[in-house]
Amino acid sequence: MPGTDRVLVIAPHGSYRTGAFLAAARRLGVEALIASEGRHSIVSDYARGLHVPLAEPEAALAAILEEAERGGGFRGIVGTDDMTVALAARAAKRLGLPHNPPAAVQFSQRKDRARERLRAAGVPVPRFVRHTFGSPLPELPGFPLVVKPVGLSGSRGVIRVDDRPALEKALARVEAIVRRTGHPDPAVARHCLLESFVPGAEVAVEGMLHRGRLQVLTVFDKPDPLDGPYFEETYYTTPSRHSPAVLEALAETVQQACRAYGLVEGPVHAECRINAAGVWLIEMAARTIGGLCGRLLRFGTGLSLEELVLAQAMGRPLAPRREAGGAGVLMLPIPRAGVFRRVEGLLAARRVPGIESIDIQIREGHELVPLPEGNSYLGFVFARAEDAAAAEAALRAAHACLNIVVAPLWKAAVA
Repeated sequence: MPGTDRVLVIAPHGSYRTGAFLAAARRLGVEALIASEGRHSIVSDYARGLHVPLAEPEAALAAILEEAERGGGFRGIVGTDDMTVALAARAAKRLGLPHNPPAAVQFSQRKDRARERLRAAGVPVPRFVRHTFGSPLPELPGFPLVVKPVGLSGSRGVIRVDDRPALEKALARVEAIVRRTGHPDPAVARHCLLESFVPGAEVAVEGMLHRGRLQVLTVFDKPDPLDGPYFEETYYTTPSRHSPAVLEALAETVQQACRAYGLVEGPVHAECRINAAGVWLIEMAARTIGGLCGRLLRFGTGLSLEELVLAQAMGRPLAPRREAGGAGVLMLPIPRAGVFRRVEGLLAARRVPGIESIDIQIREGHELVPLPEGNSYLGFVFARAEDAAAAEAALRAAHACLNIVVAPLWKAAVA
């Protein structure tokens, strides 16, 4: 259906990424239709969009194919989040558009299957076993361990434990977290991974695949140690300050992982650890970086990450070129549970040299739930400077200005 100027963006209602993809479509001169469950949304782009039952993949796929037939087709289809990329791949395949094999995308949505695939392909991953909640413990890889749900993202439910008593407490906690999510895959509610904790520096690799070949767009350093017990990410800076040899090893490892999954087209986001033994793949997904962090990336003549993704999905990949200088983002962590009141010190933080913007995403009165039960951030602080070190310094100075006011949460007892 080559005559259409529409792209389909499949996004959960309220996704951080939707606005960026809509803006990218406007800059590319194409119409973006949002597919979501937001029929009754007060946000016009969701309310006017295509309404699909994301929890029912077959019905959602049928609705997308019907819309393609009725509306003249699509030039590309993009899934913005973990829960939508498999549907996007299936729809693109049916419509003859650039896509990943749906089975390859599904590996990134089940950490246990992904680990097995990567291990079989010789990709360096932590030692691991799959555990069924409530059953006797299997033979463990050894402490310290990381307990990890097989189907959640964003460090939700991920807990480091250093001994057997801590492991038993963590398993009960993780099981409760998983069950509360109501995940549509029954296996996700029954299982978790128990894997060796991998020490070392952590980085995020942002890449783009075209016909199976990976192009690394950037590597984000995570300058704060992520040693647990929970793994809340805060600072990301780019370009990476690791050596060229390490960066080459990162690219080779992620490319190897893409081959193991069978991914061939579109964005890739990977989390890796680096230590004396080399590069270890911790997570990989067939999507862009989460939250608003993609805003950090500008390519060539002002191209955004989302423009690259949409162009790739339409079969006209763009040639990115990273802009000079350093950039960074602080994902503002939730300091404690309670009711959000306000953030003090915003004016002073915005005056810090190098700070580009501060976006508070949560509104007053919202209940704050920290990790490992929670899955959101208060907001994002963005910085640009002459290099990554200066961007990091600006973010830390701005963070020091902020005081997050949280009131106690009093829940009524149920009789």
